[in-house]
Amino acid sequence: MKKLYNWAVKLPIIRNIMQKELFQKLFSYEVFIYLFFGVLTTAVNLVSFKLFNMLLGEGTLFVIKVASKQLPVGSYLVANAIAWVIAVLFAFFTNKLYVFESKSFKFKVAFAEFMAFMGARVFSLIVEQFGLVFFVELLKLREMTAKIVLAVIVVILNYFFSKFFIFKERKAKNLDLAEGGK
Repeated sequence: MKKLYNWAVKLPIIRNIMQKELFQKLFSYEVFIYLFFGVLTTAVNLVSFKLFNMLLGEGTLFVIKVASKQLPVGSYLVANAIAWVIAVLFAFFTNKLYVFESKSFKFKVAFAEFMAFMGARVFSLIVEQFGLVFFVELLKLREMTAKIVLAVIVVILNYFFSKFFIFKERKAKNLDLAEGGK
């Protein structure tokens, strides 16, 4: 991954942008690797969404019972929920191991990270589900167009959750060890 990053920062367009201090901070290795795996996660999500939406019958309405009321739900919302589960599992392991380099698989640590990760991702799923309804039903965008617009929003949300709330312990522990702590 470091080789890919080093190659990317040597590209003329990136090199010109990187001359500005703000962009040096924004295009750190961590951000680069997050975006790399974010693109892969988004691809997993979009392909899964399209596949399950086709399998469920694009435009099909399902009726679910919620608090003794029947609620019609479009196939795109069911497909999105399935795609979300697949993408979140992929994202957890790539974020844990490669982006934020949290290598501990001790049950307590991994479980805490997974639960925090899932909590943040459930929030982004809610944003995405309501966003899909808003874009598809109210603005009349095509399902896939709405999904792509929301994917950008969700990637940004997820980065901040992961960096500042979920995998933050790793940096603090590494800093402590570097300063001679135990």
